[in-house]
Amino acid sequence: MVLDLQRARQDTPGCEHVLHFNNAGASLMPRPVLEATIAHLHLEAQIGGYEAAERAHDAIEHVYDAAAALIGCSRDEIAIIENATRAWDMAFYSIPFKPGDRILTAMAEYASNYIAFLQVTRKTGAMVEVIPNDAYGQISLEALRKAIDDRVKLIAITHVPTNGGLVNPVMEVGKVAREHGILYLVDACQSVGQMPIDVNQIGCDMLSATGRKYLRGPRGTGFLYVRNSVLERLEPPMLDLHAAEWVANDRYEIRPDARRFENWETNYAGKIGLGVAIDYALQWDVDITWRRIKSLAYKLRTQLSPLPGVIVRDRGVTQCGIVTFSVEDKSPDEIVSTLSKHNINVSVTRRSSTLLDMDARGLDNLVRASVHYYNSEEEVERFCRTVESLL
Repeated sequence: MVLDLQRARQDTPGCEHVLHFNNAGASLMPRPVLEATIAHLHLEAQIGGYEAAERAHDAIEHVYDAAAALIGCSRDEIAIIENATRAWDMAFYSIPFKPGDRILTAMAEYASNYIAFLQVTRKTGAMVEVIPNDAYGQISLEALRKAIDDRVKLIAITHVPTNGGLVNPVMEVGKVAREHGILYLVDACQSVGQMPIDVNQIGCDMLSATGRKYLRGPRGTGFLYVRNSVLERLEPPMLDLHAAEWVANDRYEIRPDARRFENWETNYAGKIGLGVAIDYALQWDVDITWRRIKSLAYKLRTQLSPLPGVIVRDRGVTQCGIVTFSVEDKSPDEIVSTLSKHNINVSVTRRSSTLLDMDARGLDNLVRASVHYYNSEEEVERFCRTVESLL
């Protein structure tokens, strides 16, 4: 099957206005997602928020089926959360750490996650340890195996780091976790929607994802997967009358499914939009869109690399749709600002977001260009010509 680029771009109103290479920040929404989200907001305005939610019950519930189909789990293992960071937090802070417990993570771990590690280790006496990279810049499986002992409580890694094209070997890490019965948490914020994800192949117990990036959903949406077999070991850090039931004046009962990690109030328009975004992604076939994303990113790296003063900074055996680079004698902020004047969207990935990895490589801030399947080869060429003109 060949991807119908013309249809993809016609479905994406933003393609008429910008060259959008900031999909790792927030993708351009396709028309069906935009229309579904706006339609529910109109309905809320016309008949009331509670009444609109009741009328749209089936569409709201569908998002659980859609997310489950996307990552290969059951609907009762899905919680819809307002963003990937909060989804990850709800999983991580539910783990009962004690003094001496070890948390193993990777060099390219995201700042929000690492800050949570530091906070919990200070509160509980657990410790966080960073597994070094292999020669390709991904987490070293050999070093990971050597680090395992009976005090390791959690392995937590980011699948695709925010600061480059690297794709960490999450399936191989999952095998190690399963062999030793260790809880395994995956931050899939940049990978869900970009590439095929199957939680059973990965072997993770928990996985967090966002709507706004490669799924092309509304901002303020995300989801959390929690494997049924570990649910009872995890008590959410916050509960309300949705996550638990008040059954006596001195007792409550937590929900038996993953919705124990949700709370009662939510963005229903966003929730519906997320379900439509997942359906839309599945219509295209994620295997096919993933091949296109990799092809466009390869073309982008290949055309950027020969430009004078440009250094492409991506690492990894498998590289994805995120392309990071630096330009000699020009700051990333200056490049982003100048490109914006040409209606080209990219972003800056900052040292503080992946401190350990950036410091180890002697890097400060980088330009991040991230492609999606609806981008065109002509856009790649235009982008590279514009960068060259800045030199």
